Amino acid sequence: MFENRKLFRPLFAFLSALALILGVGSTASAAAAADRPSTVSSGWNDFSCKPSAAHPRPVVLVHGTLGNSVDNWLVMAPYLVKRGYCVFSLDYGKLRGVPVLYGLGPIDKSAEELAVFVDKVRAATGVDKVDMVGHSQGGMMPRYYINFLGGASKVNHLIGLAPSSHGTTMMGLTKLMDSVPGARKALGGMAQGLTDQAIGSDFLKKLNSSPDTMPGVEYSVIATKYDQVVTPHGTNFLAGPNVRNVMLQDLCPLDFSEHIAIGSVDRIVVHWVANLLDPANAEPTTCASVVS
Repeated sequence: MFENRKLFRPLFAFLSALALILGVGSTASAAAAADRPSTVSSGWNDFSCKPSAAHPRPVVLVHGTLGNSVDNWLVMAPYLVKRGYCVFSLDYGKLRGVPVLYGLGPIDKSAEELAVFVDKVRAATGVDKVDMVGHSQGGMMPRYYINFLGGASKVNHLIGLAPSSHGTTMMGLTKLMDSVPGARKALGGMAQGLTDQAIGSDFLKKLNSSPDTMPGVEYSVIATKYDQVVTPHGTNFLAGPNVRNVMLQDLCPLDFSEHIAIGSVDRIVVHWVANLLDPANAEPTTCASVVS
């Protein structure tokens, strides 16, 4: 198939490095996730849940690349449910034959899946708008929904955890990819959700041809200086009058969470999100928030 092996060695190296960097868990955890039901009870993906006066908007959680609706939110979702929120999460960007690891399909199509899910949540809960928390691609992709698919009237607050807002160089791996003629196109044919996030992609050109933010929607972004996936640092942040950009290490200098941890297990980040969702009852987010 590949007669000129030397030509394709950089592509193989890129794919191998990408798998190592973006790996989100062990084979055992993936197998366990495959056995879980897609609907989690006790208020998380419970479509009978009705928002309270204290928390009048449901929270939609949007996983990142190679994530899923359960594993990405094993800390965040129960934390918010315990505090009285109706919490929902979806799987999007599935590739045929690839179980558990999602967010790999074309991002504009994933945004269409998000639009359908948000309408389902709105119909079940009887609300006009939702709040949204997304990790990595899940913090960036909703902006396409907001900007191009009518989501601006349906989203109150978009909170991005290390979002790939303006794309990534993947610590230089995109340069390796582009050093092989046709490699970007070939990789995109296998998993377009990956190449759509590479700086210079057609998808990002379209997304960022419009302003970072839309009137009527609040935006918050938290990044980590130890991010090894969304690089260079600062590409996470958004510009606009209705944006809060925060570096995790400004909240807690001792927090060394990298790209995966900031969106999955970091309780300081979870505390910060809870403050954003309920500013009237916010308490300072510090290193001590890890035990809150």
